[in-house]
Parts: sequence; C-alpha cells; structure tokens
Amino acid sequence: MRRTADIRELNIDGVWNVDGEQRGMLLSSTGRKEPEGKLRSLLFAWHRASWYGADIEEVRIGERTALRLSPLQAMDYLSAPAPVALMHIRWSERLLVLMRIARSIRESLLNGWFAPDWRRWSEERRCWRMDYPESSLKRRLEWETLLEAADSQGDRHIELWLGDVVEEWIEKEEDCGRAWREVVQEAGDSVLRHKAASEEDWLIAIGYQQDTLPFKVALQLSERGSEGVWPVQPVIQSRAGGVWIPLDGQGHPLEGEVIPEDWKPYVPEKLDKEQSRWLAAVPYLEDEAAPGVMKQGLDDEQAWQLLEHGSVTLLESGCPVLLPAWWEAVRSRKLRVKARMKSSVGSTAQPLFGLDGIVQFDWKLALGGIDVTEAEFMELVSQNRRLVRVGGQWVHLDPHDVALIRKWLKRVGKRQGLSFREVLQMHLQGGGELDLEGDLEAELKAEVELNEHLASWIAQLQNISGIPLMEPPASFRGELRPYQQQGMSWLLFLRRYGLGGILADDMGLGKTIQFMAYLSKLKEQGVEGDAGAGPSLLICPTSVIGNWEKELERFTPHLRVHLHYGGKRSRGNELRAAVSDADLVITSYALALLDQEDIRSIDWNTLCLDEAQNIKNVYTKQSAAIRRLSARHRIAMTGTPMENRLTELWSIYDFTNPGYLGSLNEFRRAVVAPIERTKDEKLIKGLQRWVQPFMLRRVKKDPAIQLALPDKIESKSYIALTAEQGALYENIVSDLMEKLAELPPMQRRGLILATLTKLKQVCGHPALLLQEKGARSWEAKRSGKLARLLELCDEIVAEGERCLIFTQYVEMGEQLRNHLERQFDRDVPYLHGGVPKGKRDEMIEAFQKQEEPGAFVLSLKAGGIGLNLTAANHVIHFDRWWNPAVENQATDRAFRIGQTRRVQVHKFITLGTLEEKIDEMIEGKQSLNDQIVGQSESWITEMGTEELRELFALRESWLKG
Repeated sequence: MRRTADIRELNIDGVWNVDGEQRGMLLSSTGRKEPEGKLRSLLFAWHRASWYGADIEEVRIGERTALRLSPLQAMDYLSAPAPVALMHIRWSERLLVLMRIARSIRESLLNGWFAPDWRRWSEERRCWRMDYPESSLKRRLEWETLLEAADSQGDRHIELWLGDVVEEWIEKEEDCGRAWREVVQEAGDSVLRHKAASEEDWLIAIGYQQDTLPFKVALQLSERGSEGVWPVQPVIQSRAGGVWIPLDGQGHPLEGEVIPEDWKPYVPEKLDKEQSRWLAAVPYLEDEAAPGVMKQGLDDEQAWQLLEHGSVTLLESGCPVLLPAWWEAVRSRKLRVKARMKSSVGSTAQPLFGLDGIVQFDWKLALGGIDVTEAEFMELVSQNRRLVRVGGQWVHLDPHDVALIRKWLKRVGKRQGLSFREVLQMHLQGGGELDLEGDLEAELKAEVELNEHLASWIAQLQNISGIPLMEPPASFRGELRPYQQQGMSWLLFLRRYGLGGILADDMGLGKTIQFMAYLSKLKEQGVEGDAGAGPSLLICPTSVIGNWEKELERFTPHLRVHLHYGGKRSRGNELRAAVSDADLVITSYALALLDQEDIRSIDWNTLCLDEAQNIKNVYTKQSAAIRRLSARHRIAMTGTPMENRLTELWSIYDFTNPGYLGSLNEFRRAVVAPIERTKDEKLIKGLQRWVQPFMLRRVKKDPAIQLALPDKIESKSYIALTAEQGALYENIVSDLMEKLAELPPMQRRGLILATLTKLKQVCGHPALLLQEKGARSWEAKRSGKLARLLELCDEIVAEGERCLIFTQYVEMGEQLRNHLERQFDRDVPYLHGGVPKGKRDEMIEAFQKQEEPGAFVLSLKAGGIGLNLTAANHVIHFDRWWNPAVENQATDRAFRIGQTRRVQVHKFITLGTLEEKIDEMIEGKQSLNDQIVGQSESWITEMGTEELRELFALRESWLKG
C-alpha cells in the first residue's frame, strides 16, 4: 500500500469557452506541464461516458495542454468527476461553481425543468431556459445565485450552457431527437422560427402550452363576388374539428349560422387578440376609415397579395388561414407554350434523318387548361391584373411570365421547327417539356404534342419488339439466334434514320455476330434508300484483332477485309487505294491515334468501336482522334458502357450520337452531380429513359434470350495470411496512419493508392512487394493464396478440367506460370500485354483445341476482354480488381456462347484484410451501373482517417501461424 505522501496532487481550472459557435468547457492544469495525453488519462480514468477519455479532444493553448469538452460532456463530467483514484485533485473556485451549475442542469434535464426561451429564440439560433415548478422557488433562487457567481468570475454567457446541452442532446439522443422532430412536424418549422407577438401565443402555437379554449379561430379569404370584392372574414371551428363557422367583425355568426352557447363568452376577447395579430402581420387588412378594424373585402390586387404573400406571413406567425380551394393549383400553374406537330412529320412523305433533322409544328399559348390565341392573350395582358378568369377557370398572370411570353413572341414566335434531338430529349426524359433557354435569356418551357406518325416511331424506338425484323442475310454462314436477328434489325433501323447506337449485350451473347450480320445485310441489299457503299471501319483492342479475323473468315468470308496493322501497313494514298474495294477495315485503338490523319482522310460507311469503353475518358488524345472521324453511321459495342462514372456513359453517347446528352458540362451539372450526390431513384429512372432508346442491352439469364447456358457458380475462397504476410501488412498500415495527418489532399490520395497496391501485393506474395527474385524467394509456403492456388489446380486437373487464372500483376502471373509448369511438368501459357499479336492468337487457338487438362494464366487487362476461351470451365481471380464489371468481363471469357459445362468462379480473398472488408462493402450496396445500364478503387481515397484505419487494419484473429 502506498504512503499518503506518494499520492500525487493536481491543480485543475476550467473556463466556459465562448469561441464562436464552438461553445464548451476548457479544463487545464495550473501546475506543471503535462505531456500529451497525460491530463486526459488522469482526469477521465473512470469516466465511462467518454470511453475513459477517448472521446475528449485535447488542444494546445500556448505551451499548455487543455481538454475541450462539449456542453453535454462538460455537464456530465463536472456533475460527477471521475479522475484516477490515487490522486488528490484541487479544483479551482471557479470550477467548483461550474460543478454546482452542472449538477443543476443535470437535475433539470432529468426532471424536464426546461422550456424554449422566447426572449432569446431567433431564426438563427434556438435557446432554452430553466423552467422550475412553481413550488421550487428555492431552486430558482439558487440557480440565479450560481449564474451571478459564474459571471463575476469571468464566465460570461454561462446561462446559455443549458440551451447548448439541450441542443446537443436533441442531436445525439435518439428519443430526444425524435420527440423534437414530432414537435417541429406538428407545429411547422416556420412557426418555430418566427416568434409570435406574445410568449403565451407562441408557446401555444408550438404545442408547449395547451390552449384551453374549446374552439380555434382562422382568417378566411373567399372567392370574388359579383360586385368585384373578395370577402375576408374570421371563421371559428371546434377544437375537435368540423365545419368552419363564418363571423362578422363583432364576432357574431353570419345569418343562418349558430355557435354553441358555452363559446360565446370567450369569442370577443379571442377575436380581438387574433385580429390584432392579423393586422400586425398584414397591415393592408386594416380599414383606412376605421383604424384598428379589419376590412370586410379586398380588391383584386390586395387579394392577390394576401394569396401570394400575406397568407405565408400569417402562417409563420402561427395564424391559421383558409384560402380558396383552387389557389394551390392556380399558384403552381404557369403560362405555357405549346407546339403541335404538323400531321405529315414522321410519315413516308416527310421522314426524319438524324438528330439534327427539323420537325415542323404550329405554336399555341396555354393558360391553365385553356388554349388561347396570341390576340386573346394580349387582350388579357392589357387588363393588367394578376388574377383573371378564362373559360370558367382562374388563372394567375405572373408579370415575369408575361414578360417572357412577350419576349418569346418577338424573338421565337416565328420559328417553325424543333430539332429531332430536342423532341426526343423532351419525351424520353418524361417531362413533356422542352427547355428553350438557349433562345431566351431566361428559362421558358414549351410542350410538344406529337402527331400519330412520330408518336408511333418513338414508341418503336423505346420498345425494340416493335421494330420490324429483317431477314438474316443469305450470305451469312451461320444461324442467328432470335435476339441476334433482333439486334441486327435494330442497328439497321437506327441507320435508316441517321442515328447511332450502343450494342451493350452481356459478354458472350455475340455482339461480334450481330455486327457481322449487319455488314452482310448492308452489302447484300442496303437499307431502303441506303446502298451501304464504301468501306466500314472497325476499331478494337490489339488483343482481339486475331479473333475478329477468325470470326469474319468463318461467318462472312464474302466480306472483303483489310487489316490496317503492323509495321508494313499502308499509309496515305496507298491506304486509300488499299481500302477502296474493302467492305471492312480493321485497326487498333493505338493506331487510330497514331495514323489519325490517314484514317480521317477517308469517309467511312460505318464506324464501329469494339470494347468502346476504351474511349470512356473524353479528354484523351485517342478519344479525341476517334471522335473526329467521319462516318455515315456510328456503332459502339461494349458489355460495360459505364464502369466507374456517369461521364463515361456520356463519352460513349457523344461518339454514337454527338450532342444527344448535351455538352459534358451540362451533363455534369444536370445529371452527374445530382445523381452521385443523392442517388435519387427518380433522377436515375429519368436518365434510364433518356439513354435506353439508343442502347440495346440483353443479359445471359434473361428468359427471352433462351441461351440454355450451363450454370455459373461463383464462390469465394477465404485464405489466411502467413505470419510473414501479417507482419508486413501491419507495418504498411502503421506507416500509412503515421503519415496521413501531415499530407495535403493530393499527396494523401497518392499515398492511399500506393498503400492499397502494397497491401494487395502482400496478400498475393511477400516477394511481389519486396521485389525478390529466384525460385526460393517465391516459395509457396510464404503465401496462403499461392499454396491454395496450387492445391485447387491439382483438384481441377485431377478432374480432367481446365482453368483460367487472372492476376493484375505481371510478375505475379510469371511466377504463377513457373509454379504450375513445375507442378504439372508441362507448358502453361501466360497472356499479358507484352505478348505479340501472333503469339496471342497461337496461345488461344492451342488452348481451345487441346484436350488434356491444364491452366491458362492471364493478366486481367490483356486477357479480360474480347477472347473466347470456352475450353476452360473454371475461372480463378487470384487478386481482386474491386470493380465487378471488370471481373465479370474476365469471367465471361469462359462463360459465353459455346460453353457446354458448368462454369465455376473462384474469388480468392485473404481473411482479415482489406480484401475481405472491401468485398463486404461492395456486396452491401447496389451498383449504380446495374441501375442505369462498377466502382473503381478511387472512392477509397476519399475516406476519412478513421474509416481508413478500420478498412486497412488487420484482424489478427485470422493470422496464420
């Protein structure tokens, strides 16, 4: 047992901090300086509510350390301090007073002895006061004495402590917050923010005090009578509900109305009080001839002022108002411009060609549900009234709207056409309106009524089943599945009207087949007035050029194909001469940029992009070069039209139908920002309607496809780290956390992404991170994943089957191949970005033809698109890309048309690491890509430090010994 002399002493002072909005308590030691973290651990050693000091903020004031407590923390702690036991605390005199105040506040909260402070309450800040019972005079006097003592010691505004505690309580405590939200909902936010003339009326209005009268009073505005006056009068109703009874200015019921006898003694006084409130809020209600008395009727201008503005002011003051039932509809009803399509538009006599084609129409003006001519409208405007009655309906003529219409009549009224793009945008977004802001300095909307021809055409565009099927070309060597015939017909339908399209079928459904059939049909007979003459251009990744050559030879040998690829490719005039007789020219994305001047010199019949996600970044030189190419028809083929961001969708649409989604800045402002901020389903569905007509997407499991594909079974293999991997992992995370707080945003993001790569490498194999060489360094026992992979491959080969193994790291792929070759004593192919095209084709053909079991290692980027590897029925993702769309693309190398066996997908995940945690996060949220038509790793860089700590921290319970 320690002697008393060994017990340490600590002098503590505290001050109420009024630093702007961050009010609270500052505690500090007045003796010797305490090292960082020490004061917190001493004072809060037994304070459970703050997690023993963990939630208390430590700040530096000069050379000293202080603890900042929020108002609620300060009240809770000072009402019952909980420092370490073996210490003598000397609290300052000021702090002793604050402790007594804290205990009083705590008692008041627990007993509900507090109320809204009408005196200090404002629109900017809510305030609260002590509200002791009438019988607690002693407590009230003690409270006032404590406030005076605190003020004398320099703690000014200490009486605001109670209000700050209540606000923090509302924010943090679920029950308290719910109770307050119910008060706000019942009373209305405007009543709470705008105080009534007296405290009693306000407390009654917000529901804090009960109104004991058996009735309630409101102000009613009735519809204008035959003499042109709008009656305004008080009305009364039972508190239990029922009909409203109109009264005259003296509080008597109008002729034929009766009020209960027990109400009559209270009506005059209540009516006088309410009338004073009405006149104070809306002065023009006062009768000029009788001051203090309310008018019995209003003229048109006063009635409109009461409808539009005065009623709002009265409601904010807690005064109920009854307005004509039609007012809300009239208030929201705007003057509208209507465009009626001429009957011939869209017919064979006047067909449409392209988004820039002009659609002819006639203009009209609409007021409510009534159409009026220009002359009738100008007659109404000349009356200079805000409320007019037209065709039995009240109409609100807003001066701003009237000015817009007048301006429009002068500048736009003579325009007789809209572009087809404008018409489509209006209907497909579901608004029924067209924004004419570009024609006017201010916004104006126009409604468009489609004629029968155009309505039918747009219905076909929105529902592919309405598009007539075209017979498969006789020269096509193969049988088109029904959905493939439909896809070919859709492309030809769009071509006929000068519109581009995105063929976005699921991987393995035969986008290549559909495009080849489309080309064959063009060559065979064209499309109604379209001879289909001239060469078409196909741009695709280098890795799939060989696949295209083989497929074209197989299905469309009649097409003359020119390959623009390799060091000996034609240039300039030689290229133009070489392609003059070709039906299709094939080149790569890299050459589309490198040889852009030569390729631009040719007018292409059809320009098709395979794996069109290669132009998802609109700012790249490659994307810009491809957009500048001239073509009669544009087609994009991709199974992932949007991988990470909505702007990628815009980029592909801007290639197929330039300008259809507006400029990139407009799209970001109107679509990207609202959807990414709110994930609002209505906005997402609006975008779906907008993009759907020019994107054809079918998935393998759609019953209408009837592929009869075997099952695809996805499973996750959870693997523990070795002790070495775990130690490296923890060191990397520790190093990250030490550096994060010191870095600016850009360097912080870079460090997080670099750390993410290091952690992934550690999960794969320590030698990958440490850049070690040699077989001994890459022993399987150092990596849980590698050991499991070799076991799994043994099982697959023993069953006589084959597998694809995907990794995103080239060196990892090389070492996987080395291990597998030693294990099986045979060659294992490895496809990565550095393999020449000819060698790639040989690898793929050999793997597809071989009969013996084995494995094929592929880098995710080089082998994840455009390849047909149905000889394998196992797919192993050795390391995760964290983008479901990219992983699915890789999986679909095996799970596609031609696969006859059940495909098993194995996703390797190291337990306790960020791999497991990110997998859980991806599984737990719905993909925006699925809603519209993937996430990358970049979202991780935007996490807070504590979120990153939780994400990256290693769960030691899964560490392998």
